[in-house]
Amino acid sequence: MTGDTDEAVQALVELRAGLERTITALGAASVRAEELIERRRNGASWYEIVSTEEPPLVIETITQVLDDLGELGSRFRREEALALQREDVSITKIGELFRVSRQRVSTLLQGTRGRAEAGA
Repeated sequence: MTGDTDEAVQALVELRAGLERTITALGAASVRAEELIERRRNGASWYEIVSTEEPPLVIETITQVLDDLGELGSRFRREEALALQREDVSITKIGELFRVSRQRVSTLLQGTRGRAEAGA
């Protein structure tokens, strides 16, 4: 399995797109944070700042990008572990490569089997 049919590659492509979205979103959040700092330094109360802040709030943006990256990163890790397992790499070796315990790798692999069986 190579190229476009490789689920790990697809997960990595989606992760890269998520990273690009994150860079854009965090850049906008940084600009927004600077605006809020300036408003506070210019004498606005925290109530004025918070009650008039345009959505998405800085903290909403941060929460969303962290959630998004967490999901995308987890999917990539699962798909990568499955790809290594298909290449007959042992669970112990995958754990060493990922710098996690073999038990964590086993959980990753079992989690994907559980979802596949539920969808079958």
